[in-house]
Amino acid sequence: MNFNDKLNQLKDLFIKDSTTLSYSEIKKKYSGKGSVVDLLTDEFKKLSSDEKKDYGSLLQEVKKEIHEFINKKEEIKVTKKILDVTAYKPNAKRGHLHPYTHITRKLEDIFISMGYAIHSGPEIETEYINFEALNIPADHPARDMQDTFWLNIPGFLLRTHTSTVQIHALKQEPPIAIFVPGRAYRCEATDASHDVVFMQAEGMLVGENITLGDLVGTLKDLFKRLLGNDKIRLRPSYFPFVEPGLEVDAQCPFCKDGCATCKYSTWIEIAGAGMIHPNVLEKAGINQDKYNGFAFGMGLTRLAMILYGISDIRLFQSDKLEFLNQFN
Repeated sequence: MNFNDKLNQLKDLFIKDSTTLSYSEIKKKYSGKGSVVDLLTDEFKKLSSDEKKDYGSLLQEVKKEIHEFINKKEEIKVTKKILDVTAYKPNAKRGHLHPYTHITRKLEDIFISMGYAIHSGPEIETEYINFEALNIPADHPARDMQDTFWLNIPGFLLRTHTSTVQIHALKQEPPIAIFVPGRAYRCEATDASHDVVFMQAEGMLVGENITLGDLVGTLKDLFKRLLGNDKIRLRPSYFPFVEPGLEVDAQCPFCKDGCATCKYSTWIEIAGAGMIHPNVLEKAGINQDKYNGFAFGMGLTRLAMILYGISDIRLFQSDKLEFLNQFN
């Protein structure tokens, strides 16, 4: 093998090593005394004068390429050592959590402590999962109450509620205990109390011998830890995916005799709930001789507005610093 072949062999080896070896390994192998470059240089010194003329410039070119590569790696290594992205800067503006994040984390902590798993699901859904699997067929009047964003893909839409995640969760074998915070979409005119994007939260428990008492106990524990008291009021109501269905009111946390927040009733409508409808369990393939369950849903946006005294829903999506800085 002539010296030119050895130079080409060195170049090929270096190209391979530069992608597989660490910086320290490359420096040890190709730089300094005893390195492969140093050994090849010693070999060059033993060549004839004519060979030195032929290969001298080629050797210097290879050594230069290796040297530049090592120096560049050295600069990157030094930069990493001295760059501190957490360094304090006087008068710098600092970010903080959005009110949605505050209340979501608070609710997640409560439900995790109860043994629930936090779930999420796709925001683009099929018509079947958003409606029919939840006992809302095509001719059901409840569809008129949910102004839907339909996509230009037939049969697909932006989910109108987080209840769709229940259908995905019901594919697993019970017992199932999930809590689902997330966005929902309705094609509504935007005003102080309505927006096209809003936050919901959904809870579901499926197991053996689940009763309405289990639901009431869960809701009482939730509102005691979230609002400071466990006084709730249940009113019969209708939701297609539960039977019986209930409206859940919590005692106003801001007054004893009535205020503007509770419209002077001392109660705040806060959730819808009930025992999961047999049709929903049947469509999901759940054995109803063995399992049943309850579900509840609440407007997380509405809850945040109540807890933080926010009067206009549009502020959540705004970039007004005087509003956002309150939650630092």
